[in-house]
Amino acid sequence: MKIIRFDTDERQGDTIGDTAYRRIRSDIIHGRLVPDEKLKLERMKEVYRASVTTLREILNRLAVEELVSAEGQRGFRVAPINEAELHDLARMRTLLETHALRESIVSGDVEWEAGIVAAQYKLSSVERDLIEGEAPGDLNWVSFDWGFHYAMMSACGQRVLMRTYSSIYDRLARYHMLALPFRGETVVEEHERLRDLVIGRKADDAVELLTRHVQGGVDYIMQSGRFSVA
Repeated sequence: MKIIRFDTDERQGDTIGDTAYRRIRSDIIHGRLVPDEKLKLERMKEVYRASVTTLREILNRLAVEELVSAEGQRGFRVAPINEAELHDLARMRTLLETHALRESIVSGDVEWEAGIVAAQYKLSSVERDLIEGEAPGDLNWVSFDWGFHYAMMSACGQRVLMRTYSSIYDRLARYHMLALPFRGETVVEEHERLRDLVIGRKADDAVELLTRHVQGGVDYIMQSGRFSVA
């Protein structure tokens, strides 16, 4: 499975707006544009090589996704962070992902199983490099985490759910990226165990572990000390 969700490279057929949208969105999720930062269109025009009109359209789109806050005539800011939203996003992610996981365990075939194994293998390789300090500084590990969790859910057959989940995942991922570094060995072990439980069709155990996995991420964010939430 090729992971392209967080890929910001220009693709064939892209408009300037398409590329700029992905780059701005990625910069918000990865914390390069920090919470509550004023988004100055003249500067962004140079950085993202897009017109002010195109940038306004992109920022309005990101405001709908709740990654940007529109301030009327005063322009735009990166959406702020807060503890209530963090917990709400985690609860919604858990609700959607556990439901999709149960459906996938019932419906998934051997190709689905192979996709999970492949995605977890890629993720574990990245996680080991991070733990051992051998990963490049710009490694986009969140894309591999996304790839694994998406693979587990991918047989649910519910497109609306998956689109909603994708948005929730991205907004929660922003909190994780702001709370770097990587959580460590516990996460690696949980991913390995999730793989085994899902392929073994042990739905109740998989859902229980997944719920603890997401909550563990929230606990880490709150304890990291890398930022405070109001």
